[in-house]
Amino acid sequence: MTSKRIPFICGNWKMNKNQEETYTFIHDFLKRIKQSPSLEGREIGLAPVFTSLFVADSLLKHAKVKLCVQNVHWDDSGQFTGEISPTMLKEFCVSYAIIGHSERRKFFGETNEKINLRVKGALKNNLKVILCVGETKEERATGKTKDVVKQHLLGGLKDISVAKINESIVIAYEPIWAIGTGLNATVEQAVEVHQYIRELLDEHFEAGLGQKVRILYGGSVKPDNIDGFMAQGDIDGALVGGASLDVDSFIRIADFR
Repeated sequence: MTSKRIPFICGNWKMNKNQEETYTFIHDFLKRIKQSPSLEGREIGLAPVFTSLFVADSLLKHAKVKLCVQNVHWDDSGQFTGEISPTMLKEFCVSYAIIGHSERRKFFGETNEKINLRVKGALKNNLKVILCVGETKEERATGKTKDVVKQHLLGGLKDISVAKINESIVIAYEPIWAIGTGLNATVEQAVEVHQYIRELLDEHFEAGLGQKVRILYGGSVKPDNIDGFMAQGDIDGALVGGASLDVDSFIRIADFR
C-alpha cells in the first residue's frame, strides 16, 4: 500500500444478527485479531443493527475496533418515528455513521438533500461519516457513472467545510450493481471512479483535499478479491456487506496482503 492514508475496513451487517449472535461474533473476532499482528496500523469498524448497539458497545468500548451505525437522523429529538438521533448515539462508543447507502436510497427514498442533513447532524455531534456514492447498472451502461457519483458526492457534502471533510468524512464508492450480487467492479473500474472522486474534491472544495480523504470500495468484497483492490494506491479500504457476517471471512479481509 503506497498511500499514507490509514486503511479502513468496515463491516456493514445490514439487517442481520440478533444480540446473542452479535456477542458471539465480536467476542470471537476480538480474540482473533489479537493473534494477527499484521492488523496493526489498520482501522477496523463494525456496524451492527441498532438493537445490538448495547451489546456491541459493551465489547468494543475499550477495543481497537470502531463501533459504527448504519444510519442516523439529523435532529436531536422529535416526531420522527423509526429514526435514531445522533445525541442518542452518544450513549454508546459510536465513531462512524454510514450515510447514503444505496439501499437507503433505493428502498427508502433517501435523497441527496436528506442525506446532506444526516451528514450535518452527525458532524454536529462529533460523529464521523462514511458517505456512500455509486451508480446503478443502468446508469453505468448509459455512461452516467461520473454524473451520478458527482451528484451524490456534492449533494451529500453541500455546505460542509473543508476542515470537516478532511477530519471526519470517509467516502465509500459502491457501484449499486455490485452490492449483494456476487459481481464486483474490476480493479480498473474501481480505481477510475476513486480517482474521479479525488478530482472532484480538489475541484469543488480545495486543491490537495482529494489526496487526504480516504475512499473505500464496496460491492461484493470477499477474501478472494480484497488483495487486488487494496494493492491500488487510490483504494483506502472496503465497506464490506455479506462477507463481514462470518468471522473467518472478515478477518481475512481485514488482513489483506
